[in-house]
Amino acid sequence: MSQLFVSDLHLDAAAPEATDQFIAFLRGEARAATALYILGDLFESWVGDDDDDPERARVCAALRDYTAGGVPCFVMHGNRDFLLGAGFAARTGCRLIADPVLADIHGERALLAHGDLFCTDDVKYQQLRTIVRDPAWQARLLAVPLAGRKLLADEARAGSRAHTSRVQPEIMDANPAAIELAARAFDADVVIHGHTHRPGVHEFGVDGRRCTRVVLGAWYEQGSVLEWSATGRALRALPRA
Repeated sequence: MSQLFVSDLHLDAAAPEATDQFIAFLRGEARAATALYILGDLFESWVGDDDDDPERARVCAALRDYTAGGVPCFVMHGNRDFLLGAGFAARTGCRLIADPVLADIHGERALLAHGDLFCTDDVKYQQLRTIVRDPAWQARLLAVPLAGRKLLADEARAGSRAHTSRVQPEIMDANPAAIELAARAFDADVVIHGHTHRPGVHEFGVDGRRCTRVVLGAWYEQGSVLEWSATGRALRALPRA
């Protein structure tokens, strides 16, 4: 049996083929997993648990069917869906987990994170992240009528695209020192994250011991999954038909 890890699906009505692939994944190989971890940005946006978008409702229904089959699904907030709350958990049967969180996976200490926390060179983004993760700020936003929140989400996505176009790519990548600091603080053997959309496996050292960082890929053009079983880890691309 294996644990599966995905991130950055960015599911949205504008790209139904990604939703189709994820639902097929839930109905297919993910059924045989011990657990599924979604490490942030399941959705391109989530404006609150009263979100009535049909495409997101389709995803939630598929997740409910998946968890009803007996496989636990753990979901972490990303920078796009940080408003996922108790309503989403009740709707899907998923369990929301902290970012970051330490888990024991096959006898190794694995630090799971969305990954944006490690992008410390992007100072303006980190300032924004602090604001939007504040519970009081989120409560004020959720008090806005649903239609208003949808407009604000559209504006936020446009602002994110503009910021990305202006900032050098390496600034938006995870900072190696931040990764090392987190691995040391949590005494982690493995760090697994997404956000940067740069899938790969990297070895690094912390105080003389060897650690591994696994970066999950985005689902824009194809799927990406880390499969971790008792015999080892494999980061795989999932080609889209």
